[in-house]
Amino acid sequence: MTAPTRKQMHLAAHFPGVNNTTVWTDPRSKSQIDFSSFEHLARTAERGRFDFFFLAEGLRLREHNGRIHDLDVVGRPESLTVLSALAAVTDRLGLAATVNATFNEPYELARRLATLDHLSDGRAAWNVVTSSDAFTGENFRRGGYLDRADRYTRAAEFVATARELWDTWTPDGTPRPFRHQGQHFTIEGEFTVPRSPQGHPVVIQAGDSTEGREFAASAADVIFTRHGTLEAGRTFYADVKARLAKYGRQPDDLKIMPGVTFVLGDGDAEAQERAAEIRRQQISPQNAILALEQVWGRDLSSYDPDGPLPEIDPEPDSGLVQGRVRIGDPLAVAARWRALSEAKGLSIRQTVIETTGRQSFIGSPETVASELIEFVSTDAADGFILVPHLTPGGLDDFVDRVVPLLQERGAFRSEYTGSTLRSHLGLADPVGKD
Repeated sequence: MTAPTRKQMHLAAHFPGVNNTTVWTDPRSKSQIDFSSFEHLARTAERGRFDFFFLAEGLRLREHNGRIHDLDVVGRPESLTVLSALAAVTDRLGLAATVNATFNEPYELARRLATLDHLSDGRAAWNVVTSSDAFTGENFRRGGYLDRADRYTRAAEFVATARELWDTWTPDGTPRPFRHQGQHFTIEGEFTVPRSPQGHPVVIQAGDSTEGREFAASAADVIFTRHGTLEAGRTFYADVKARLAKYGRQPDDLKIMPGVTFVLGDGDAEAQERAAEIRRQQISPQNAILALEQVWGRDLSSYDPDGPLPEIDPEPDSGLVQGRVRIGDPLAVAARWRALSEAKGLSIRQTVIETTGRQSFIGSPETVASELIEFVSTDAADGFILVPHLTPGGLDDFVDRVVPLLQERGAFRSEYTGSTLRSHLGLADPVGKD
C-alpha cells in the first residue's frame, strides 16, 4: 500500500556537547571531544536519512563566579575541523558548522566553507551567530568592540559579502576579481576557491528575536529556533514566513526547524517517568543553584535547592555569570518563577526543572511520531533539530524506532533523492554569475 502524501519533514541532529541538556552522569555518556563520538552520531543520523548534522560553537570557556563553568571543563573543539573529518566518513549527510560573524572575516570564512562544500560534494552549511559580548571578545584582537545594535547589521553584510565571494567563480570555472565596500568590510582581490557544488553553502540563522527573524527572512535558508507549544510554533512560523515576501522570497525558501528533545518509552507512562528522571539528572541540586544564580546575578550558594526561591530581587547588571546568555529580563523572569513556585508549591530545584526545559516530545514511538507529524502538518515547523541527552548514542533509539514510523506514514524520506544538502532541504541552487 502506498503511504499517503504528506508535507515532508526535515530532521537534523545536534551533537550533545557542553549544554544543560546533556546528562554527563549517565554511564553511557562518552567523550564530547573524541572523534569517535562525532562519528557515531553522524553515522546514526545518516542511517536515519537526516538532512544534516549540527555543531554548536563556543569561543570562550564560560565562567560562573570567577570559575570555569562545570559544563566547559572538557573544552570545545572547532566546528569546521570536525566536520571536515566527518566528510570522509559520511556520504549524504549535511554538515552544519556554527561560526561567529562577529569575530571572523568574510574572505577567510568563505574559503573555509567553500572548501568544506568541495570536500563533502555539496553538503556544507553555516549557522550564523553573532556576539556583542566583551567577555568573549577578550579572546580576539578587536575585543568586545561591537555594539549589540550592530551585530545583525555586521552579520547581514558578512553573509552578503561571503555570497559575493562564492559568486566570483562562475559555474563554468572562470574566476573574477572581487571588490566589496560597505559599512563593516572593504575588501578586494581574487577568491581562491572555485565555485562549490552547492554554489553557496546553506545558511542557517539561530535566533528568536525580532532582529533575528528579520535577518533570517532576508538572508537565511534555515532558521534554528525554539518554541514551547504547538500554538507558539504556529505563531512563530506564520510571523517569519510572512516576512519573506518583502525580500522577494517564497515561503519554501526558508525552513523553520526548532531545536527539540525527545524521550521514548515502550508506553507513554514509561516515557514520562524516564523524562522526569532525565530532568532530575540534568538539573542536579548544584545545577539548580547555578541556574538560579544565572537569573538572579547573585551568589546564592547558601540557599537550599529544596527550599523556596529567594525573596531578594535579581541584580540586573551582575557580572557573576560570563559567556552565557541570561534568561530574558531578570526581574521579569524572577516574577514568573515566583508565581509558578507559589502556585504549585515548588522548590528552587523543582522550579528550575519546570522552567528551563527545551520543548520535548515524550511518549511511545507512535506518540512521538504522531506529535512530530502534527507540528509539521499544521505549520508549526518544517522539521526539527533533535538534541539528544546522551553523547554519542542518544539518537540511536529515535532512528531505530521513530524514523521507520515517520517513513511508513509518508512524512519522511526512506532514501536520499539527491546528493547535496540543498537537495535534501528542497532549496533551489543559487544562480551564479555568467
